[in-house]
Amino acid sequence: MTDGHRDNLIGETLIALLKARSLSMRKLSTLSGIDTATISRIVNGKQKPKASHLERFAMHLGVPASKLLQAAGFGSMMQEEQPYTNIQATIASITEILQASKLIGHPFRLEDVEQELSKYEPYALTEEGQRIILNDFPMKLASINGAGPFIEELKRLYEQFCADEVTLEKRAIIGSALLYFVLSADVIPDYVFPIGYLDDAIAVQLVLARLYRDDAHDQPV
Repeated sequence: MTDGHRDNLIGETLIALLKARSLSMRKLSTLSGIDTATISRIVNGKQKPKASHLERFAMHLGVPASKLLQAAGFGSMMQEEQPYTNIQATIASITEILQASKLIGHPFRLEDVEQELSKYEPYALTEEGQRIILNDFPMKLASINGAGPFIEELKRLYEQFCADEVTLEKRAIIGSALLYFVLSADVIPDYVFPIGYLDDAIAVQLVLARLYRDDAHDQPV
């Protein structure tokens, strides 16, 4: 299959998804943070998309990243990307729920969660940040008396954060999700039931995705 045909296929796929969701390229640009001109060139087959472009498109179009990766000719990446694309699909599903909800009084933006995580990364390595995680996380987790995959993922991240062998870089990334969960400055306040912890779940998924990608890049080729 030629690159030109692949570009046409991904363009046709994106056009169909945008139409089905009543989204313009400009709106997709706002949601994904990718320039409108770049999206236009990809749709029109004038620019080959990067995998990172497709992952962000998938997140906001509510489809598995594997669908777009395959349409763009990244077939060799499919098996390697499966755990990551599953995470992306989870993020897309939760984002769709939050964007459709009228309970929070303002539009939900994934970028707001990403910004909070970025802010918490360096804080997680400070003495105060580590104290908050080590002392307050177990109490916060016990207070919600929850169960399920989200809680189990939080517990695993906490165990990794406390492990002696974890690198500082990973500890900062993991700590950002734990601080997001513990501290009250959520994009969606936790008291807004039943969706108050969905942005915390997205924060966890974003961190898991980043850890997966970092681990994949560290593997020998």
